[in-house]
Amino acid sequence: MTSDTSPRVSHHGLDNHFLIAMPALSDPNFSRTVTYLCEHNEDGAMGLVINRPLEITLDEIFKHMGIGDADPVVAAAPIYLGGPVQPDRGFVLHTPIGAWESTLRVTDDIGVTTSQDVLKAMAEGKGPEHALVALGYAGWGTGQLEAEIIDNAWLSVPAESDIIFHLPSEQRWRAAAASLGIDLDRLSSDAGHA
Repeated sequence: MTSDTSPRVSHHGLDNHFLIAMPALSDPNFSRTVTYLCEHNEDGAMGLVINRPLEITLDEIFKHMGIGDADPVVAAAPIYLGGPVQPDRGFVLHTPIGAWESTLRVTDDIGVTTSQDVLKAMAEGKGPEHALVALGYAGWGTGQLEAEIIDNAWLSVPAESDIIFHLPSEQRWRAAAASLGIDLDRLSSDAGHA
C-alpha cells in the first residue's frame, strides 16, 4: 500500500485559502503569519500576509499620491507588510469586487486590486466595503509551496473573510488555525518529523 504525501490541492489550487505558518517556521518573513493565497496554479503561488501591520497608515499613502482631505476613518487604517517580494508595490485586498482598472478576481466576492483608482475611491469614502492595503507580496515558484507544505512549514485552510476584514491583526494567526480545530500553542515545534 502506498501513501500519497502530496498536499490536497484542488484543480483550482489553493486560491482563497489561508496559509498558516507552523510554530517552528523560523523564516523572519513568515514566522507566526497567516497569508491569504490569491493565486495558486502550476506556475507557483502569490499571496498577501494579513497579520503584519506596519507602523504607517493609509494617510501616508494618500499623501504620497497627492490625495488630500481623505476620509479620516479610512486614512487611519494600517498598511500591512504583504510579503518580501516587491515591498514598494501596493495591493488592496477587498470585498466586494467592484469595477477597478486592475483587479485579480480571487472569488465572486474577493479581489486584489493594484491600480490607484481603488485608493482614490477609498480616500473619498467610495471604495470597497472592506479593504486591507498591503505593500509587497509573498511568492512561490513552481512546486515550491507544495514542497514547503510537505515539509510541515504551513497549514492550509479555506479562507474566511471575517478573519481578514473583522478580526484584529494580532488574532488572525490563531483564529485561522482554530478554524481547522488546531491550537497552535499546543503544537510541538517538531511536529511531523519522527
